[in-house]
Amino acid sequence: MISYVMFVFSILVYVTEAGEVAKAAYNPTDVFLINCGSTSETIDTGGRTWTPEQPKFMELNLENTSFFSDASHQDSGVPMVPYMTARIFRSNFTYSFAVSPGWKFLRLYFYPTLIHLYLGITCCPSNFTCSLSNTDFYAFKSFFSVTVNGFTLLRNFSGVNTYEPLEKYVIKEFVIPVKHTIHLTFMPCRHSSAFVNGLEIVSMPDRFYSKGGFDDYVREVGTVFSFEINNATALETVYRLNVGGRMIDDVEDTGMFRRWLSDDYLVSENSGIVPVVPGVKINYTEETPAYVAPEDVYVTSRSMGNGNNPIINLNFNSTWLLAVDAGFNYLVRLHFCETLAEVNGPGERVFTIFIENQVAEAKIDVIGLSGGSRNPMYLDFNTFVASNNINGERRDLRLELRPYIYDSPKYFDGILNGIEILKLNDSEGSLARPNLNSETLRDKSHVVVIILKSVGSAIGLVTIVVVLMLLMRHIKGKRNRQNNSVAIFKVLLKHYTYAEVKKITKSFSHKIGKGGFGTVYGGNLCDGRKVAIKILKDTKGNGEDFINEVASMSQTSHVNIVSLLGFCYEGSKRAIIYEFLENGSLDQFISRKKSLTMDVTTLYGITLGIARGLEYLHYGCKTRIVHFDIKPQNILLDGNLCPKVSDFGLAKLCEKRESIVSLMDARGTIGYIAPEVFSRIFGMLVLEMMGARNKEIVETTASDASSAYFPDWVYKDLENGEQTWIFGDEITREEREIAKKMILVSLWCIQPCPVDRPPMNRVVEMIEGSLDALETPPKPSMQISRGLVPDQSSSLPSFSHAEEVPEKASNL
Repeated sequence: MISYVMFVFSILVYVTEAGEVAKAAYNPTDVFLINCGSTSETIDTGGRTWTPEQPKFMELNLENTSFFSDASHQDSGVPMVPYMTARIFRSNFTYSFAVSPGWKFLRLYFYPTLIHLYLGITCCPSNFTCSLSNTDFYAFKSFFSVTVNGFTLLRNFSGVNTYEPLEKYVIKEFVIPVKHTIHLTFMPCRHSSAFVNGLEIVSMPDRFYSKGGFDDYVREVGTVFSFEINNATALETVYRLNVGGRMIDDVEDTGMFRRWLSDDYLVSENSGIVPVVPGVKINYTEETPAYVAPEDVYVTSRSMGNGNNPIINLNFNSTWLLAVDAGFNYLVRLHFCETLAEVNGPGERVFTIFIENQVAEAKIDVIGLSGGSRNPMYLDFNTFVASNNINGERRDLRLELRPYIYDSPKYFDGILNGIEILKLNDSEGSLARPNLNSETLRDKSHVVVIILKSVGSAIGLVTIVVVLMLLMRHIKGKRNRQNNSVAIFKVLLKHYTYAEVKKITKSFSHKIGKGGFGTVYGGNLCDGRKVAIKILKDTKGNGEDFINEVASMSQTSHVNIVSLLGFCYEGSKRAIIYEFLENGSLDQFISRKKSLTMDVTTLYGITLGIARGLEYLHYGCKTRIVHFDIKPQNILLDGNLCPKVSDFGLAKLCEKRESIVSLMDARGTIGYIAPEVFSRIFGMLVLEMMGARNKEIVETTASDASSAYFPDWVYKDLENGEQTWIFGDEITREEREIAKKMILVSLWCIQPCPVDRPPMNRVVEMIEGSLDALETPPKPSMQISRGLVPDQSSSLPSFSHAEEVPEKASNL
């Protein structure tokens, strides 16, 4: 006992000395610490005082509705307070707490172990000691639900069926809006009881999780819109991680008693480093006050490392996989702070944030946004984790950081200091997902028995099956019609009138290109943004093709996909409004190469960006999009030479479950079809970027060009080590290896046999991977070289690259 008192005293001293910043940061208006089932005040290992339940918090009629108890034993690692006592409920029971208006943390503490239950008493909190008899209560066999002020927090919950099976006790943290009173209700399931060991209520700063990040903005991932969290929303804390740092206990927080765990969710520990910067002092700002996160969050971080070597860092990402319940929206809060002495100016370290394989923020410059070194900042994002309507389904929420190379920053690297992920309630006000357990299965089995008995005969079963099949077919047809309606009528983009389009383009005075579907004009929106507007040719019919294109593009969001800003659909007048890309198309870039620095890093970044964009179209977006018109004219470059895939007018939409795409009606420029489908032209495109096309033209001018097949001499030069036609002999060894890697990937992509060509996700892996992992693809025979073998999956004719007829380049 003496040692325990000394331990508590040491904790109190530590909190007094080290926790002053946390106390000064935020002083909560309401703090309730209730040690349920206790008879007196108790002090936890952090020095906080927990009080017993008081009559004003509890229902008036307590007789036979609840009982107090204590645990039969204490597992190692389980604190005494508040886990050694509990309140047991055998019917619905409500606690009520009068609090100030505003958002509150509500924390529920559970220790599902064998509990001695004291029976035969009137369970008034003023009389905890009178006990006529006792028995054992198996808390780990209990199943119950919990609601608060109309929100369902837990449903069919048991402390042992959480997703952290190694944890001996469970803390569930919620954020709830409150007007004046918190009504917290425990509802046991049938043939079961409910229990709780501790209750905690703590105030927080006004709109702490609803206003947005340090810029008062919640970015909705996958769209250009912001996301609103109103006062009718409840949240559940799923993760709160001190990235690159130690666990931060509740008393070390900034006054809200949050727990920050270490980040054990990084995909590979070898994919990042933890910089150590001693003696860092964080400069909190008005936008990021000291209560947002403790200093220990901002002084520790993870980065990719090798920041001054883009050749290495461009080959991998920093990735976290965090398991969450599917079918809910999530608030993802990310904390950043630059503390390294060598990173001390804006634009020196810039990176891209991906959430759920979509661009959450294309360009993050921490110092540029926060205003200086050691200034903390935090950003809020909303993302929806889709469900397949499978009961009990969980999915990994994917968070990635990738270097942003297009501004040529000093360090090709990313940094992250902290992660918070909170689940938002669904449309029914629920944060809960039914857990699969023996009680649930028993209930389901009981229902099945009743149904079988009611049917009574095999004929009846057959009849029901037939009726169900017909009903499902009807529902499926109705759903398909509804999906079509959504695609046509619910395009979440600005709808411009033709008169507005005419005004934006100044009566179509600035023509910047012409493509297969119409003419492209430059213009300016009313806010000054430059746009490119594609005026489609007059078409007959109801415009279904156009609407389908707009609908599919409105669901895409990726740094390497051109952004659709609006559309015009007015009778036969149809137009699409895109972002304007300063450097035009890739073919224009290639033709201007003499006036630009064609370094390996630039071409490598463009190649990787194109591959990532195509990978996203094929696998990442909501509807699989196979682009049938991939060519240099349809790859656009922004001011930082970031490539963006454009022109989805020839895209073919396929369900994600389909693995074979019919190409009988495929349209597009022959020779630039996506590698998964049947073509080799991603590889041809990359080889052309590197100057192989120009060398081919020069070297075959004086010979029979029809007898020369492009890769024949590419293989020969590769064998002789002369693979860098455009770079000359002055490139470094690392750059030469990168160039060779791009050539090898290209040669794999142009293999005559379709099954030998890698899909786009594999192409991205090959480009990002090491040269040592790549084998030289087999050299096609001369017979194949002179007459390319068409894919068996298509009726399209064979072709050679030299037969291409170039179109006039356009911005779109």
